[in-house]
Amino acid sequence: MINNKEVRLIEIPKIHDRRGNLSVIEGGTIPFVSKRVYYLYDVPSGSTRGGHAHKEQKEFLIALSGSFDVIVKNGDFEEIITLNKPNYGLLIEKEIWRELENFSSGSVCLVLASDEFDETDYIRDYSDFKSLKDR
Repeated sequence: MINNKEVRLIEIPKIHDRRGNLSVIEGGTIPFVSKRVYYLYDVPSGSTRGGHAHKEQKEFLIALSGSFDVIVKNGDFEEIITLNKPNYGLLIEKEIWRELENFSSGSVCLVLASDEFDETDYIRDYSDFKSLKDR
């Protein structure tokens, strides 16, 4: 089991209204200030995304629409977490391998990242990731 300091679901405050719900991410909702926002959509059936870890960057993933599975690995354990509610997000700390799969039709994955894009922060080979974790 991966411990909740490495990966955890966080409930995003939801304001109920007869006109529709509103969720807000602001100071204190997640444990970092987002420096980059991106989203995945129109992911073809059977495709996977992710397939990497970060040396320093943290990420917060939200299924804004539809659903998908996030496979997270810390080098010792693997866990599959299904995201399917827009008022819950998955916090992934640094040095955690992630893969996204099983995207439903019309799904949208929003990612809030703690840092701007930096290719040197990525670990894109799983054997390199395992070597890092085995130290």
